[in-house]
Amino acid sequence: MCPSRLVLEHVTSRWGVLVLAALLERSYRFSELRREVGGVSEKMLAQTLRTLERDGFVHRDAAPVIPPRVDYSLTALGREAAEQVWALARWTERRLDVVRAARETYDRQKAGEA
Repeated sequence: MCPSRLVLEHVTSRWGVLVLAALLERSYRFSELRREVGGVSEKMLAQTLRTLERDGFVHRDAAPVIPPRVDYSLTALGREAAEQVWALARWTERRLDVVRAARETYDRQKAGEA
């Protein structure tokens, strides 16, 4: 597998896109981010954050306080990636009607062939 494909997979994964989009707004603590993203399990969010941190997109700031406080934010590279992914997400939302129409046309044609 080409290395660039793996990075693309990380930033365009279901949870990767949503985490990057949320972090475009501001930094979040883990529990806040989980609520903001919605529907993601604790395990999946932790895994997504670790992957994005390893790739250099997310910065994890663990403050040495009690109780522990960990904040997540985008790095400069992460902000750049998030803006690109978010642009694609906005485009998808704007063109959803055209995609739905194409699907309906396709499904009608395939049903007629059967």
